[in-house]
Amino acid sequence: MKKFTKAMSLVLALVMLLALCACGGTTESAAPESTAPESEAPESTAPESETPESEAPEASFTTVEEGKLIMSTNAAFPPYEMVADGEGVYDGFEGIDIEIAMGIADKLGLELVIDDMDFDSALTAVQNGRSDIVLAGLSYSEERDLVMDFSDSYATGVQVVIVNEGSDVTMDNLGEKMIGTQRGTTGYIYASDTPENGGYGEDHVQAYDNGAVAIQALLNGQIDAVIIDNAPAQEYVAANPGLTILPGTWVEESYCAAVAEGNTALLDAVNSALNDMINDGTVDSIIAKYINAEA
Repeated sequence: MKKFTKAMSLVLALVMLLALCACGGTTESAAPESTAPESEAPESTAPESETPESEAPEASFTTVEEGKLIMSTNAAFPPYEMVADGEGVYDGFEGIDIEIAMGIADKLGLELVIDDMDFDSALTAVQNGRSDIVLAGLSYSEERDLVMDFSDSYATGVQVVIVNEGSDVTMDNLGEKMIGTQRGTTGYIYASDTPENGGYGEDHVQAYDNGAVAIQALLNGQIDAVIIDNAPAQEYVAANPGLTILPGTWVEESYCAAVAEGNTALLDAVNSALNDMINDGTVDSIIAKYINAEA
């Protein structure tokens, strides 16, 4: 009986020891389970790598009138924009800027609307929200950049000086003469600036509504010279015997389109369309259509 009791005691002790070992084993195996969420942490951060920010669509732009791209211009600046003799290439207008605007509107899925006005008004129209974009043989200047946002350049503008044949006007004595320019152009801005800033002073510059009126004043002897871009200058000289262009370049600058200051979404869309047209050769083809390289 004692032997049995002693044997039973040993058995019970062994059972208890095994139980304790089993409990210890359970504790060790549970530890990895308690740390499992930490080892799977990347799964919880996966949605962050797929946040809407990385998949957000490009910002959409708005225009003055839904579905339309209103372009303000001054259609008296051949060959960039002019009223056509006939139907023209678009709504009675033709020219480099007209066709570039057509291409931009087409790529943006918009109907082009051309609003013809004097040059100053064309600039203020886009600033005041009456037009979406201005293309008017518009050259970049720091002064204009304060009130409008400019697109990438699509052409180089060269300004020259037109005089009467036999005139004593030269590039060197231009500041002593009376000069005509188109109102609001960089030609007027630069020429009317002070001599300290490279201009001739307001007293030596007369502004006209457009280039044609300035040319007529030159023919009438009211002024001694006209400062204007080379492309229209070639047109005016060809159409008016007795006029000539002085040798040399008065100033060189970049032609751009412009939108209202801060209208980044529309500017980005315009630049995208414009650069597509530059890269595929469309812009060069349009310019070549209107400007003879030998002119």
